Amino acid sequence: MKKLLIASLVALSATAWAQSTTVQVEDAWVRGTVATQKATGAFMRLTPSANARLVSASSPVAGVVEIHEMAMENDVMKMRQVPGLDLAAGRTTELKPGGFHVMLMDLKAPVKGGDVVPLTLVFEDAAKQRFTQEVKAPVTALGGGNAPMKHDMKPGMGHKH
Repeated sequence: MKKLLIASLVALSATAWAQSTTVQVEDAWVRGTVATQKATGAFMRLTPSANARLVSASSPVAGVVEIHEMAMENDVMKMRQVPGLDLAAGRTTELKPGGFHVMLMDLKAPVKGGDVVPLTLVFEDAAKQRFTQEVKAPVTALGGGNAPMKHDMKPGMGHKH
């Protein structure tokens, strides 16, 4: 009986601790697309209250959503999927063009300025407990000045892996 009580208290403590971990999401936005474009990026700033890891994301506007990193390798810009993104407690991590971002692929329809894209971000805390955060990211039209743009996806250029 004593072992059961201790196990129950440990489980409750872990659950309470996991539920107390939060991630503040600021300035989320999605880059607008043109009619034939099947991929775009979502960008934001993430600040966790405790160490956490962004492990996945989803959105009803895309068939595939992945966490990506864009980096220069031998003077060539390369994009690759990453299994997750570590977030340090109290430190802001910026998902931005030319760096880490959420990639929305297999778009079901173009996204244009004025639209709002719902995103579900899935995080994992230090105890490997998962929790989600719902985000409504406004779309910034291509060529719009509201969001920093370091590179533009050109019409007709597909995203290939």
